[in-house]
Amino acid sequence: MVGGTFSPLHDGHKQLIRRSFELAGELGNVVIGITTDDFARKKSHPVLTFEERSEGLKNFILECGFSASYSIEPLLDRIGSTLETDFDALVVSEETLDTAIEINRLRHEKGLKKVDVHQITCVLAEDHRWISSTRIYRGEIDTHGKLIT
Repeated sequence: MVGGTFSPLHDGHKQLIRRSFELAGELGNVVIGITTDDFARKKSHPVLTFEERSEGLKNFILECGFSASYSIEPLLDRIGSTLETDFDALVVSEETLDTAIEINRLRHEKGLKKVDVHQITCVLAEDHRWISSTRIYRGEIDTHGKLIT
């Protein structure tokens, strides 16, 4: 499982998705949670609609030609369906590691098996700072981390 807002879809998000499919292998299934429009409104910057973000991810997945199957589900909160679903791994960034730890704690409290947590390193922009949607919306960098001057 992997989740996020994915608006705009940038190189950091793409690394997260690539790693998820890599871990799933050819026969696995990747569940991608995308924040709902209501949940995404809490962001400090404008966010594309759920449908636009879903289509962007689907197009990226198609371009990459991953062999694992996948599904997209709406995320109403940061926990999503992780407490009701049987799955093996969570793929997170440095920013969302705390959420993964909380999910495993809550799963343990409910008597569910612990899931493996795979943390990717955030992708750096040209200025050696994290690529983030906020920085992109501020006009500091593009979706590949190239500085905008």
